[in-house]
Amino acid sequence: MAARLEVRGKDEATLRRWARSTAIPAGLARRARIVLLAGEGVPNAEIARRVGVSRPTVIGWRERYLEGGTAALDDRPRPGRAKQIDEAAVVVATLEAPPERLGVTHWSSRLLGRELGLGHATIARVWAKWNLQPWRVETFKFSTDPELDAKVRDVVGLYMHPPEKAVVLCLDEKSQVQALDRTQPTLPMGVGVPERQTHDYVRHGTTTLFAALEVATGKVTDACFDRHRHQEFLKFLKQVAKAYPRVPLHVVCDNYATHKHPRVTAWLERNPRVQLHFTPTSGSWLNMVEIFFGIITRQAIRRGTFGSVRELVDAIRRFIEGWNDRCEPFVWTKDADTILARANRQANSETDH
Repeated sequence: MAARLEVRGKDEATLRRWARSTAIPAGLARRARIVLLAGEGVPNAEIARRVGVSRPTVIGWRERYLEGGTAALDDRPRPGRAKQIDEAAVVVATLEAPPERLGVTHWSSRLLGRELGLGHATIARVWAKWNLQPWRVETFKFSTDPELDAKVRDVVGLYMHPPEKAVVLCLDEKSQVQALDRTQPTLPMGVGVPERQTHDYVRHGTTTLFAALEVATGKVTDACFDRHRHQEFLKFLKQVAKAYPRVPLHVVCDNYATHKHPRVTAWLERNPRVQLHFTPTSGSWLNMVEIFFGIITRQAIRRGTFGSVRELVDAIRRFIEGWNDRCEPFVWTKDADTILARANRQANSETDH
């Protein structure tokens, strides 16, 4: 029979707390029970039976406690060197295109793992550490407009330093807005259940939304037409001019051909208080009305159900009426130099940009 183990005074309370705890590792709680039973004089074989371990394990933990107290009951580092992963090789392989024999456009963790002889979880950890996401792709386009610099400075200057006693408007058209009707009624949202719509729909026609956003207030002037030719653009331009009488109007718009039609140009010559300012080619993102188009699409059009074009137009007008009641100014924050430094990088073709 083994001698009774002497448990140090302050250790007993700690050991009993560990033995009862459900928040510490199970192995540590089991070792605390071994030491407590040994302190009560229970034979090693009986301790092993009660705790569910072997007799040599009981003896080993008794000796560990004698050597170092409760601190010695924690796990010690295991012998042997941890397997080393060549992270640089994983990163380099990820950045290179997969070989043609695989027939894929980009790596998956499992596919790259098989190529390098590693587990897919290891590949995933390296990707997370180095912020590599082969499954993602983004688009870009550099403007080839020879007047890029001048147009950016002109438009951004209007946003950040508008002329005194003048109104700056952003004007564009959102064409092919579809009146979609779901094949079955929409199921309303419930607790823990999102609103549900059928994936299929019936088309009832389209409309074109013309909108002019006043930068200083966020107010929108709108009109819907069946088409978006120069006739509709000129009609809307006259509507905007009537909405802002007797003040200079600076209108930002894109390079769509109807905006430069001879009839439009002739009308502008007869109405010099209205000036058009064109965004660069492939630079319609400089037109802040595009922000509004994104908002109305998300909040009023995409999830809407419309049995006719008339219902769609009515929904658009209701939204804009509500928008104008609660609108706020649109504030442009990046100056022209910052934009041009990023928008004029055609010469840079390195993959690390």
